Amino acid sequence: MVVLNKIYTKTGDHGETTLGDGSRVAKHGMRVTSYGSVDEVNATVGLARLHASDEMDARLAAIQNDLFDLGADLCRPDLHKDAEAEYPPLRMIETQVKRLETEIDAMNAGLEPLRSFILPGGSALAAHLHLCRTVSRRAERETVELATMESVNPQAVKYLNRLSDWFFVAARVANENGTADVLWVPGANR
Repeated sequence: MVVLNKIYTKTGDHGETTLGDGSRVAKHGMRVTSYGSVDEVNATVGLARLHASDEMDARLAAIQNDLFDLGADLCRPDLHKDAEAEYPPLRMIETQVKRLETEIDAMNAGLEPLRSFILPGGSALAAHLHLCRTVSRRAERETVELATMESVNPQAVKYLNRLSDWFFVAARVANENGTADVLWVPGANR
C-alpha cells in the first residue's frame, strides 16, 4: 500500500530522483524519461475519458491502471535482481498485452478497411485518442532506447507497442466506426 502524506520531499532539488529499488539517478536519465512519458500517456488518457461513453471509459480506466503498473515496472531496474527484492516487483505480464490484442480485434472487426491515412481528428474523443496514440509511440521509442542500455521487461515494450495500436483503432471507433474519419488527401493544398 502506498501512503503519501507529504507531497514534496526536497530530495530532487539537485536533479536526481529515486528509482523503485532505492537507487538515485539523474532526472534526465533514460529510465526516468521512459517512465515519465508513460505518466504523460496516462494524463492524456484522463483527458480522453472526459469524452468517452461508459464502455469506452471502462476500457480507458483499465489502461490507466495498466500504465501505473508499467511505470512501476520501468522504475525498477535490473530484472535479474527481482528474486532478491524485499517485495516482488510489479512487472507487466503477457495477459495485459493479450487483453489489448483482444480488444483491438473486437473493435477492428466492425470497421471498414482503410483506403487512406487518417488525420488526427474528427470527434473530440477521437482527437484525444490520437494524442494518446502519439504520446504512447514516443514512450515506446524511449523504452526501446532504454532497452539498448539497461534491462527492460520485454512485456513492457510489447504493451506500449499494442497500446498505440489500441488507441488508433479506438479513435476510428470514436469517429462513428470510421465513417467520420478525417482522411489525408495527398497534395491537396499545392
